Amino acid sequence: MLAEVGINHEGKIDKAIQLVDAAVAVGAEVVKFQCHITEKEMIPTDMTPGAISTERLWDIIKRCELTASEEAQVKDYCAEKGIIYLSTPFSREAADRLNEFGVGAFKIGSGECNNHPLLNHVAAMGKPMIVSTGMNDIQSVRKTVAILENHRVPYALLHCTSMYPTPYDQVRLNAITDLQQAFPGIPIGSSDHSMGIWTALGAVALGACILEKHFTISRSWPGPDTGISIEPDELADLVQGSRAVWEAMGGSKSILPEEKPVIEFAYATVVTTAPIAAGEAFTRDNIWVKRPGTGKILAEQYESVIGKRAAQALPADVHVNPEHVADF
Repeated sequence: MLAEVGINHEGKIDKAIQLVDAAVAVGAEVVKFQCHITEKEMIPTDMTPGAISTERLWDIIKRCELTASEEAQVKDYCAEKGIIYLSTPFSREAADRLNEFGVGAFKIGSGECNNHPLLNHVAAMGKPMIVSTGMNDIQSVRKTVAILENHRVPYALLHCTSMYPTPYDQVRLNAITDLQQAFPGIPIGSSDHSMGIWTALGAVALGACILEKHFTISRSWPGPDTGISIEPDELADLVQGSRAVWEAMGGSKSILPEEKPVIEFAYATVVTTAPIAAGEAFTRDNIWVKRPGTGKILAEQYESVIGKRAAQALPADVHVNPEHVADF
């Protein structure tokens, strides 16, 4: 489970540390930040990020930057707390900064999925990469994969819909299957922007082995991503629920040996409903099916007993076993 802090710290190191503590407390394996060096990732612009916020994108990113020393402090704190630190670079300078920190892997956002210059720059560092694929189709993702494989780096792909929040009918969980079929043997996960944890759990049931969700202490906190983020109690439920669903996915439709104790009381077997004399025919009036399932002729074999004759006298309310039936 990857808890996406992103820029929910609003550029405040104390909030970043608080978010790490909250992710650790509920059992997340990974906490992910975003590495922004505003001047290196964009030109000055008055653009606003659409439905996310009416504030200028430049102002948002600038306000939410952490300095290099602050980011290093967060990474070291994660190591101290035993949680994996990841960060998404949005420029080659940010990637270089993270590489100098000694990060173990890189997370690539959907906006950089088809940013081939940056992908080549990061992949050349030789570290594992997790790539979100929002706003890209299979044909586009194939080009990304070619770059990763050319550099021979381990990688995983995350299905994502880049809408904030994503309506449930636009989540498209079947795209996980599309990615699995297009890239067999590659770990496929989900970066989910829908409200709540429900579709993330559905992704696990389809085989997603990585889950990413935006995370905050409280949706009342300021910030462009807090409104679509899950809170600690929801993250705790997602951690527990995703593990339960993953464990539940194995096996096939067969009878387990562990089900035998239940079979013995839950199955019905053929029994007498009236005394039967030796040589008397078994009929619907003198045999039926009842529990427990400790008899030897199962209810599904009831019709095969009708019309046959008793090999010996039987009282009422006893199991009819094969030795009691002539020519069974």
